Amino acid sequence: MHAILAVAGVVILEMIRRKDVYVLLILTGLITLSMGSVSIFGDDRTARHLKELCLALIWLSSILISVMSAARQLPSEKESRTLLPLLAKPISRTQVMAGKFLGCWAASCLCLLAFYTFFTILTGSREQHWPLVNYLQAFWLHCMFCGIVIALTLLGSVHFAAVSSAATIVSIAVAFVLILGRHLHKVAEQAGGFAGTLLEMAYFALPHLEWYDVRDLITHNWPRIEWGAIAFDTVYGAAYIGVFLALACIRFRKWAIN
Repeated sequence: MHAILAVAGVVILEMIRRKDVYVLLILTGLITLSMGSVSIFGDDRTARHLKELCLALIWLSSILISVMSAARQLPSEKESRTLLPLLAKPISRTQVMAGKFLGCWAASCLCLLAFYTFFTILTGSREQHWPLVNYLQAFWLHCMFCGIVIALTLLGSVHFAAVSSAATIVSIAVAFVLILGRHLHKVAEQAGGFAGTLLEMAYFALPHLEWYDVRDLITHNWPRIEWGAIAFDTVYGAAYIGVFLALACIRFRKWAIN
C-alpha cells in the first residue's frame, strides 16, 4: 500500500504542475461568478436554467479532466523512459496501475469538491435553501462516475498506441453510454431477432453511467435519493472499476517497455 500511495502522490503532484486542474478551478470560479451576478434568481425557472447550465459544464469538464489525465499516465511514462526506473524499484506493475488510478481519481474528486462547495454556497445564499444531503449524494455519485471513466481510460491507454486515440475513443464511448445507453433495451425490443439479442446483451454488459447523472436532483430540488440506491450504485461502480483495472493490469503485464 505504501508503494501505491507513493505513485498516487506523484500523479497528484504532476497534475498540480500541469494546467488541467487550474482550468477546471478557473472554469468553476467563472461559472459561479456569472451565477452570482444574476439578479433575477427570484424567478424559479431562471434559477433552474442557470443551475442546469453550470452542472452541464462541470460534467463536461470532469469528463475531459478524467480522460486526459488518465490517458497520458502510462504512455507518457513509456515515451519519456521513466517507467523502467520506476519498475526497477521494489514495485509491481499492478501496484503502478493501482497508484495511477488512485492518483487520478483523488485529483478529480478534489476538483469536484471545490466545484460543489462553490456551487452549494452560491445557490444556497441566493435561494435560501440548503439541501446539503442532495449535494452530498450528487457529489459522491459524480466521484464514482469519474472513477469508472478513469479506470476505463487506463484500460484504453494500454491498448492504443497514442494518447490522443485512447482519449478520443474513450470519450466517444462515455458520451454514447450517457446519451444512448439507457435506450438500448428499447431498441432491442423493436429490432428483435439476433440483432435484438445482441443489443440486449450490450445493454446489460455496458456500465450504466447515466445512473450517476443526478443533476435533476439538484436542479429541481427533488427529495434525496434513498441510501440503498446510493449503496447499490457504489457497489456497481466499484465492480466495474475492479473489472477495468484487472483487464488493464493483465494487458500492462505484457507491455514491452524497453
